[in-house]
Amino acid sequence: MFIQLNDRVYLNLNRITRTKIDHVEDGIRVRFYEGKDQVAKSKRFDTVEDANKWLEGFLNIKG
Repeated sequence: MFIQLNDRVYLNLNRITRTKIDHVEDGIRVRFYEGKDQVAKSKRFDTVEDANKWLEGFLNIKG
């Protein structure tokens, strides 16, 4: 099942094996992985709680 992450990126949820909320140089982002390879990352968030709330909503609405 393909879902739209943003205006340029579509993810195949059937191939996503894990997600990770991570601190990166410009803030906090949700990373999407297929096996060991990162295939996409979300917009920037200010807090881990905001990222977690977005991810839960994203997976509930899209999945």
